[in-house]
Amino acid sequence: MSELGPPAPGVKGTVTTVELTRPERVNARRSAETRATVPSVELSCQVEMDACLELAREHGGRPLSIVLAVVAHRLREFPRLNGAYRDGRYELYSRVNLGISLPGPDEPLIATVFDAAERSRGELDADLTDLGDRAASGQLSAAELSGSTFTVMPPGPDGVTLLTPLVQSSQAAALAIGPWLQSPVVRSGAFAVRRMSQFTLACDHRIVQAHLGAEFLEQVKRSLEAPAL
Repeated sequence: MSELGPPAPGVKGTVTTVELTRPERVNARRSAETRATVPSVELSCQVEMDACLELAREHGGRPLSIVLAVVAHRLREFPRLNGAYRDGRYELYSRVNLGISLPGPDEPLIATVFDAAERSRGELDADLTDLGDRAASGQLSAAELSGSTFTVMPPGPDGVTLLTPLVQSSQAAALAIGPWLQSPVVRSGAFAVRRMSQFTLACDHRIVQAHLGAEFLEQVKRSLEAPAL
């Protein structure tokens, strides 16, 4: 009769327990709180980016700066999306402070572009460069990490075309922008190739009804497809 060897691993194999880092614990808590407390509705549309990309090329700026400028100005026209739901009431904010997801030392951070609706495209370009550098080195201030009134998720890793953003409890909505990829479309009854991006808007349904979110998204789409206007 042979001797028994060491006990075999369970059905999941050998289990290794890894403690979360402090940023990971914060992210886990906030994500759970958001999903548990914010009844969100998501809307998505395809945006043709060719005109926006050409405008950025002509003026030597970033396409993302044009997107931020359009979003910020449209938020002025849709104040509920630049607010939050609080205990049976709405909070509407006078400042349009866009939170931008940027790579941090350990994980992505939401950095704030203050008063984005009053910033020029050139200023927004400079803001993105400055915030990106300081986010990567962990030098953002507490106000820059907590002062946003609306969140924008820029295009992520290659291959990810659709992202549904989480709505922070202190905000009414968040917008995720997909990469601009060449896609076949029909124009004037014929096939053409355009650079398209998937825009996905998530809204707290207690303050932003689906039809209002859809109208905001449509206005952003129209502005980006004719940015020179």
